[in-house]
This record gives sequence, structure tokens and C-alpha cells, in this order.
Amino acid sequence: MRRAALGLLLVSLFFGVGMAQRIVVVTHGQAADPFWSVVKNGVDLAAQQTGVRVEYRAPETFDMVQMGQLIDAAVASKPDGLVVSIPDADALGPHIKAAVEAGIPVISINSGADVFKKLGVLMHVGQEEYIAGKGGGERMREMGVKKAVCVNHEVGNVALDQRCEGFKDGLGEGAQVEILAVPTDFTEVRNAILAYLQKNPDIQGILTLGPVGAEPTLQALEEAGKIGKVVFGTFDLSPAVLKALNEKKMAFAIDQQQFLQGYLPVVFLANYVRYGLLPANDVVLTGPGFVTPENAAQVIELSKKGIR
Repeated sequence: MRRAALGLLLVSLFFGVGMAQRIVVVTHGQAADPFWSVVKNGVDLAAQQTGVRVEYRAPETFDMVQMGQLIDAAVASKPDGLVVSIPDADALGPHIKAAVEAGIPVISINSGADVFKKLGVLMHVGQEEYIAGKGGGERMREMGVKKAVCVNHEVGNVALDQRCEGFKDGLGEGAQVEILAVPTDFTEVRNAILAYLQKNPDIQGILTLGPVGAEPTLQALEEAGKIGKVVFGTFDLSPAVLKALNEKKMAFAIDQQQFLQGYLPVVFLANYVRYGLLPANDVVLTGPGFVTPENAAQVIELSKKGIR
């Protein structure tokens, strides 16, 4: 107990707990979403450890107009720091630039690695989506896949477009890759995948871009009797995805360690605001990593703690 208390005291002294800094986090993902709930866990832990007051805000759905309004509201409240995701630079760029021009330090997370510098953002925490998608394509190519579909549940999100582009290039010349746009409703996605499987019985591989697409796709594959017959991979983790990996119903999940995407920018901004300190690298990569049936059990234990 004494060691724990001493450790907490040292953290408090280092980060200057008691100072009234306030950071606003605005993302395109809701905290109730399986992926973004882990981001929120990272935000919350960083807030607790640094003593900074953090507010997490997101639109009710994937809505760039509403997200821009949330950024404007955050800027108007004059926070000490701002964390944003940038799924659409054209739509969000003016709002982010306004924050920078107001003298608010900004760090981007998750999406925006290719545009953050142009907007005046200090640094980006996330993964390079094209490279991650290409890694998924290369894995499927090694498994003999030559005809695949990339399921996009957020059309207009540039990061997801980059994932599909990388996936196509990773499969290589001669491979056929189709982009299937789907909504975010579970039943509608499942039905869309079932219809696609019926129309394309020779499909060899499916890549989904998040649990929103992965979980209904898994159910569709089970209903169609295609588990083990179609190579199935996804971006990002959820309890259902990890369970499927552990049961060898999926080939892989591309893990971008979203916990760190919530945790690190809050810590970085707390140090920057208080001491003017910032990592030398303006891009901190949190992924990609691959979770497979071989290491799924270990990741499941971490996910129970809200870390993966």
C-alpha cells in the first residue's frame, strides 16, 4: 500500500495534479461503440493520471456537419488543448484551423495522418491506414485469395477508403477487389453480406473495416455456411471479433491499439501545456498489429480490462 501511495504521489507531482487544465476530445466515433469505448477508456485513464479535466464529445452518427459544430463549440469554450479525429479534412479542416488560429494546441488521432500538418495540428497519434490495409491484403494473398470484397461501413471517411486501397494493392496484380458500401445498422449489413454472398458464390476473401461491419458479416457467413470457406479479416477489435478469432472463425484482425489513441494525446497535451514538452516525432504510430487465432486468448484477457 505504501509503494502504491508513493507511486501515485510521484505521478501527481510529475504531471502537476491540481492544475486546472481542460482538454476537449472530439471524434467521429461514439463512446458506446465497441471500438471507441476503448479509446474513451484511454482518455479517462490519462485524465485520471494527469489530473486534467477531459470532455469527450462525438456526433450521434457519422456526421461531419455535426462534428464540425462540436469542434466549434469546443473552441468557443477556450480549452487548454483539443484532440480531434480527421475522417474528412475538407469538411473539418476550417473548424480545426480555427482552433489553431485561436491558439489552442491540437493533436489528431485515428484518422488524419496524411493531412494534420497542413491544418497546423501539432502531431498525430494513430496508424497509417493505407499501410495497414496493404498488410491485410498481403496476408490474404499468402492464403491464396485472388477475389475479395472490402466492406465499407462509413462511406466518405477517407481513412476507410485508404484501407480498401491498401488492401487492393496488398492482394497484388491480377486480384479482383470490389468495394461494398453498407450502412451501420447490424441487420442491414448482415442482409447486404448475405445478398452479396449469394450473388458472388466464388468470393474468396472478405475484409471489413471495423466491428460495425465485422460482427454482422460473421453472422452472415455462419448463416450461409461459409465459415472456413471464405478468408475473413477485419480492422479493429471487439469482444465478438476476439471470440471469433479464438474459435478460428476468422483469419485475423488488424489492431491499431486504440486505447493508446485515447491515452497518449491527453498525456502529450498535459505535458505540452504545462511544460512545453512534446515528442520529437510528429507521428506516433499505434498500429498496425495483427491478432490471429494464435494470440487471441492473450488479447481477450487484456480486452476484459478495457485496454484492447
